[in-house]
Amino acid sequence: MRLYLLALNPTDSVTEGFLPAAARLGLDVTVLTDQPDAHRRASADRTSPDVEVLECDVRDFRAVVTRVSTHPRTPGETFAVFTNSDHLQTQAALAAAYFGLPGKDWRATLRCKDKAEMRRRLAAEGLDTVWSAELTEPAPLDAPYPCVVKPREGVASEDVVLVDGPEELVRQSKEILARRPGTVLVVEEYLPGELYTLETLGDGHVRHVLGGFHTELSPPPYFVEERLTFVPAHPEPVVDQVLAQLDALGVGFGACHTEFVVHAGRARIIEVNYRAIGDQCDLLLARLLDIPLFEHILRTHLGEPLPAGLGARRDGAARLDYPCADRAGTLTEAPAATELTVDGVHLTYRPLRAVGERHDLYRTNRDYLGVLRATGTDQGTVDRVSADFLTSRHWEIQP
Repeated sequence: MRLYLLALNPTDSVTEGFLPAAARLGLDVTVLTDQPDAHRRASADRTSPDVEVLECDVRDFRAVVTRVSTHPRTPGETFAVFTNSDHLQTQAALAAAYFGLPGKDWRATLRCKDKAEMRRRLAAEGLDTVWSAELTEPAPLDAPYPCVVKPREGVASEDVVLVDGPEELVRQSKEILARRPGTVLVVEEYLPGELYTLETLGDGHVRHVLGGFHTELSPPPYFVEERLTFVPAHPEPVVDQVLAQLDALGVGFGACHTEFVVHAGRARIIEVNYRAIGDQCDLLLARLLDIPLFEHILRTHLGEPLPAGLGARRDGAARLDYPCADRAGTLTEAPAATELTVDGVHLTYRPLRAVGERHDLYRTNRDYLGVLRATGTDQGTVDRVSADFLTSRHWEIQP
């Protein structure tokens, strides 16, 4: 069976998660991407060296359909279409629907990707009403300040900022639109509360809740995720509220990563990423739960039902830390990749920026210098060992 995997830039989720899983499932893989050279470089030392990489304008579902239709296959060879990219879910869903393959409902992927449409849908279903407006040019708004301004189809806290009034809104939206010509911005009321995630996996009939994370953010006005601590089970009323909102959006197939806040017992969605959680959290989840997570996700797109029980471990504790650049400049000193076990806690550190690289300050996850994954069975020990590791390492940025 052949898997057509749609991708933009290479990601850890694909190179360390889905491609090795596809190899273990015995799938022939064709990566369709607008960045073929980057994927060929990334695949040089991967465990699945026979991955085929083809250039394709993957942002256009028509180009995807044409590429799949014209790609040589052996007689009777079956195939599937899949992506873990935020930006390509609707294209993959439309291509899968065109060929009559298992996949997500393209209307649901569109509702999740388009943050304004998500708000309209939840309000129409009577589940949550959030004040919001859309901007195509800088303009003052009579809004319930403070408000959050962000790209309507953005990801990773990119150009997401808290504004205190109309003048600040005009200034920030002007800066964002200068960086992103033609972008539509969403301005919406700020939702107070602690930030969490819910990770789910479904096949359209069975839905498993894998747990979630408590997310710690950088100080306002920005929203950079600096630490995530695993939450084995959110309170049942909170989970019920989030799942009801996902049902209203039509979410239920494959992996889904939902961000929400809880305030006074009320769960309110911030955004829905209709794919597996990224930034190496999915790699941590697979290890922590001790399940073939990436294989399960792929199997749903192959048309296989999920088991009634995943057999996931429920005694785990974990957290992820993201050392961040606090200024623009060149990284002159940083720890190397490390894997070790301390007091029963397994630590995996991976650098995300090479020594010698120069970068601006982005106020997003592009400021991450590395990621530390820690798994164990006692949260206090996980926290202590993680903190000790970070304080004993040094990152130096020179102007």
